[in-house]
Amino acid sequence: MLKEIYWLLRKEMLLEWRHLSTLMGILLYVFSTIFVVYMTFIKVEARTWNALFWIIILFASVNAVTKSFHQENSHRQLYYYTLANPVAILFSKMLYNTLMLLLISLLAFGFFSLLVGNPVKDLGLFLLGLGLSSLGFSITFTFISAISVKANNSATLMAILSFPIILPILMTLIKLSANALRLIQDTSINKDLIILIAIDVILGCLAYVLFPFLWRD
Repeated sequence: MLKEIYWLLRKEMLLEWRHLSTLMGILLYVFSTIFVVYMTFIKVEARTWNALFWIIILFASVNAVTKSFHQENSHRQLYYYTLANPVAILFSKMLYNTLMLLLISLLAFGFFSLLVGNPVKDLGLFLLGLGLSSLGFSITFTFISAISVKANNSATLMAILSFPIILPILMTLIKLSANALRLIQDTSINKDLIILIAIDVILGCLAYVLFPFLWRD
């Protein structure tokens, strides 16, 4: 299983390296949005900074991850089906999307801090939130992308399924980052981290159980 995940992850990276247009397009969207914020606001307050940052990260994540299964036709999926375990295929895509989202998030944070300012007081907590957000968004959008492909690429279905799942993750992340920016003083940070990790674990376990049936169909 680990060997299959390694080679499938390597395949994802090689394909992305050969076709950088998608990644460059997402980075262009992120940087141009941040530049618009810089040109529009004279001074960005910490609360507004927090909201704008997560809006940018959320839309960048959707654009980056939803292509996971959409870019592969049925013939290629059938070829993968004869070669690898479906769980290895799913986990390799989740791992690759997590790494890509983490890279995008760090670049966005650096560029946002450079142009708009950096009100973060607890950098470690904020970076931990970025890592957990990358993992949570990757798990959610990768699995829902697989479901929408089986449903004839229904964008409506993807929006309906994603919203109730992504909402608790996003609310917890905003609360964590608000603590990192010292907008609120909350003593239950560890509880919020446990909740966020638990959501990621539950979603990962559901994908592990359900994806082989979806892939077989």
